[in-house]
Amino acid sequence: MIRKALYTGTFDPLTNGHVDIIKRAVRLCDELVVGIGVHPNKMPLFSAEERAELVRRVGAHLAGAQSCKLSVLTFSGLTVTAAREAGATLLLRGLRDGTDLDYEMEMAGANAMLAPEIPTVFLAASPSVRHIAATLVRQIALLGGDISSFVPDVVAAALAEKIRRTPKDES
Repeated sequence: MIRKALYTGTFDPLTNGHVDIIKRAVRLCDELVVGIGVHPNKMPLFSAEERAELVRRVGAHLAGAQSCKLSVLTFSGLTVTAAREAGATLLLRGLRDGTDLDYEMEMAGANAMLAPEIPTVFLAASPSVRHIAATLVRQIALLGGDISSFVPDVVAAALAEKIRRTPKDES
C-alpha cells in the first residue's frame, strides 16, 4: 500500500516551519501532497499559483532526497474532500504549541467523523521553528524587517519583490 499524505495550509508565505514539517513528512510517506487552501474571505499576499510554485521549488529537492513524490494542489472546500480526490491515505498536521493542539484536535475529530478512513497524524514542530507563523512573517516583512531566519531564501526574495511591487497607500 502506498502511503500518500496530504499536508494542508495556506502557506502565505511558505515558512521554515512549513519546511520543517515537509522535511519530516517526506520520510514518512511515499507521496506527499501539499494542499494549498484557498478561502474566499482571506486576502493572501501571494496568489495560490505563486504559493504552489514556491512549495514546488523548495520541496522538490527535499522529497527527491527521500525518494518521495511531491505534488501540490489547491482546494477551496473541505480538507477531507481534497484528501479523497488526491487519493490520500492520511492527513498530516504540524503542531507548534498547545493552542495549535487544541484547534487541530477539534479539526481531526471532525475530519474523522467525515472521513474515518483517513487518519490524522500530528508532527510536532522542531524547537528551532516552533515560534514561526506565516502571519508574523508577513507583518515583519511588510514593516521592513529581516525575515531571512524565518523563510527559505527563495521565499524571502519573492516576498521582497512582492512588497516592492505592492502600491503604497498614499493617505
